[in-house]
Amino acid sequence: MKQLVLASTFFQCLSLVAAVDAGALPDAAERILVLADGSQAPELTVPLAEQDGFDVVRSRFDRVVDLSELLYPRRPVQFAPRREEHLVWERLLRSHWRLGRGPLQLVLDFVQVNPGLSLAGVFADAELWTHSDGLMTYSPTRRTLPLSISQRLTGLVHLDLVPGLTPQMLAEHGVVHRTVGLPALGAVLDEVRRDAPSGAASDRATDVAEGRPTALVLGQYLSSLGLVTGAEETELSRSLVREAANRGAEVCVFKPHPAAPPAQAHALADAARQEGVELVIDPRPEAAELTMHRRRPTWVISCFSTGLSTAAYLLGLEAVAVGTSRLLSRLAPYENSNRVPLVLAEALFHRDDFRPPALAGPDPGSRDLQRLVEAVAYCMQPDLHPGSAARTAAYLGELESEPDLLALFFKRRRLTRLGLPGALPARGWSSRTRHRLARVRSQVSLGQPVSGRPSRRTSSSPAPSR
Repeated sequence: MKQLVLASTFFQCLSLVAAVDAGALPDAAERILVLADGSQAPELTVPLAEQDGFDVVRSRFDRVVDLSELLYPRRPVQFAPRREEHLVWERLLRSHWRLGRGPLQLVLDFVQVNPGLSLAGVFADAELWTHSDGLMTYSPTRRTLPLSISQRLTGLVHLDLVPGLTPQMLAEHGVVHRTVGLPALGAVLDEVRRDAPSGAASDRATDVAEGRPTALVLGQYLSSLGLVTGAEETELSRSLVREAANRGAEVCVFKPHPAAPPAQAHALADAARQEGVELVIDPRPEAAELTMHRRRPTWVISCFSTGLSTAAYLLGLEAVAVGTSRLLSRLAPYENSNRVPLVLAEALFHRDDFRPPALAGPDPGSRDLQRLVEAVAYCMQPDLHPGSAARTAAYLGELESEPDLLALFFKRRRLTRLGLPGALPARGWSSRTRHRLARVRSQVSLGQPVSGRPSRRTSSSPAPSR
């Protein structure tokens, strides 16, 4: 069986190499890497196949094809053929990519959004797997998937970014989990560095930072996703520099997100001058993990970048999250799929009282990260996780004695709508909500499963922040 493996970022490419080396991807007669560049402005970024280290990626696959090149000038995320066009597209792709007429297996980065969603529709008989290299894997599925897709879902391959934490993505479908340990990714990074062109590690930022306390600031593209305004993202960027200065950094190296517009970096110059920190922009088109490996900064600072996890749990660097509390309080709707990555960044890299399950003590109580993530996932998508209702109610019952912690991660109105502990005072409640809450408390106390379908607001979520 031929296997198509979709990748939209270079970090995904590196993670897939680690998955291949770890034996986590399903076996295939021919393994084909499909590049689908997820950059917001591909004309201003280096193509995936031209980035340093891609030779290492290419060596793990039988062939590499480029969906971005085929669709140009449209971007892969815009690939959304109508249902009646699927057969035409299947014939085109099978011919153009020399796939033959035999059965296929798709390993998609995001089956919930394009281009993965559309490719799953185009190859209507293909077995479906997903892979994930980001904190989004711990979020619940963003919406109910059509039966034509959900019935073909087989497994999820994911990096163990938060050691021991069980993903919530696609949990309702009972897919197989294949976990890729971070040491496998570390070995890939070492290989890429060994194969780097001679002198590639020599640049101004390295010279400036040598022997001086250095912070690596990881940019994101939150305003492009609609999570904040442009002015708010500028202020957040300044906060990142201030945090670096407050921790004693003399040099601040800014690493823009590969999918972000290039103008974002210029907003940091004033803040750096005001704080007396030397700012260096690192535009090199490489994964943030390679930059960390090369520079070994004292601190890695961001809002809720996946790079915080790899910095802390792969490279042993001090990771610091900034702005997570404020963004959690205003993120809407509650089911926005960026919520769980924000929760993890707040719990692990802003606070100091949560630990990953593999590193936690035997009885973490209310600081149990797995229970927190499962409770947030249930409140985000209750219809997809009805079996988690009783556990969520029990966990929230514990948090009622810690109102500040409860209010940080959960919205009172959401809890009221779902009839869960921590809800708003009963004054003004409908009789339906009162009965729902009474039933939940009764069932939890008796150890019974919680029944009933709570009402929920439906709203589309912005694209995932990678």
